[in-house]
Amino acid sequence: MRTVDVTRNTSETQIQIALNLDGTGKAQLNSGVPFLDHMLDQIARHGMIDLTVTAKGDTHIDDHHTVEDVGITLGQAIAKAVGDKKGITRYGHSYVPLDETLSRVVIDFSGRPGLEFHVPFTRARVGDFDVDLTIEFFRGFVNHAGVTLHIDNIRGINAHHQIETVFKAFGRALRMALELDPRASGVVPSTKGSL
Repeated sequence: MRTVDVTRNTSETQIQIALNLDGTGKAQLNSGVPFLDHMLDQIARHGMIDLTVTAKGDTHIDDHHTVEDVGITLGQAIAKAVGDKKGITRYGHSYVPLDETLSRVVIDFSGRPGLEFHVPFTRARVGDFDVDLTIEFFRGFVNHAGVTLHIDNIRGINAHHQIETVFKAFGRALRMALELDPRASGVVPSTKGSL
């Protein structure tokens, strides 16, 4: 079972994440940022990852530290659950539409953190959520999961739809990349022999 519990405590946030990469998409989410919980639910549901997130942060200042640190902690948790990466598919991709919006996410469990984020948001906020925090979440994730991640919003007018399609596509790309390949059981998916 690829399950882990990770705790990250700083002077700004206290975060605990438990996950099962081979789950059924169940989520228990209490980040203190309702819109982030909605997006984390997309990752769990579409990634078929059982995910529990509890966070307390300095949201009286703003949501920045909480959103970023949840991304960091999720990256740490997935890296720990994946381990040496033997047997995983390694690459994943997904296109997700939602009404007028279409987004694409491509991920490589390369061991090399890299983020290409191209989402031309049509407004600055979705309710109380600052759309700029979307990239902060994914930057934190990438740097601590050790993955290369390309995120492109191909078209869209509604900023909520833009963010939601990104998170849904991310969940589906994660699922594809983390699937165990029965033809490569126990093999690291690299000609280098390690990732």
